[in-house]
Amino acid sequence: MRLSVLLLCAATLGGCSVDMGGFAFTSETRESRSGPVTTATTSSIAARASTQEAMLTSEGECSGSVSLDPSTRPLPPAIAEGITECELVKIKGTRPTDVLIGDSGKGQREVQVLYSEPGGREIYMFTDNRLSRIVKPGQG
Repeated sequence: MRLSVLLLCAATLGGCSVDMGGFAFTSETRESRSGPVTTATTSSIAARASTQEAMLTSEGECSGSVSLDPSTRPLPPAIAEGITECELVKIKGTRPTDVLIGDSGKGQREVQVLYSEPGGREIYMFTDNRLSRIVKPGQG
């Protein structure tokens, strides 16, 4: 019984994310004509951490700047198959001209990233956040 509960918990936490939020009270006392007056104020902060890698939005920006994914690695030296969508944008150094996001018939995330370069348009095709194909001017 304990093993089945443990396996259920492990399966549930597979795509884990953590949301944290909090608030704080501060008070300030000042003097007025009728005596001391205390003013209480509150402030809040929220943070989110995820085990998923950052992905591009349709505006060409990365969906998160912090990745706690165990497979986090240094930025690749060049554009090559297997890099992530955000790694492409970091290597290129500029925002893409256009980003198309969709799903394959197999339930995979498919993304096409377009860059208009002086020599023509370059299209980078991603499947589940991994570069799978590059189409440059003169290629088919």
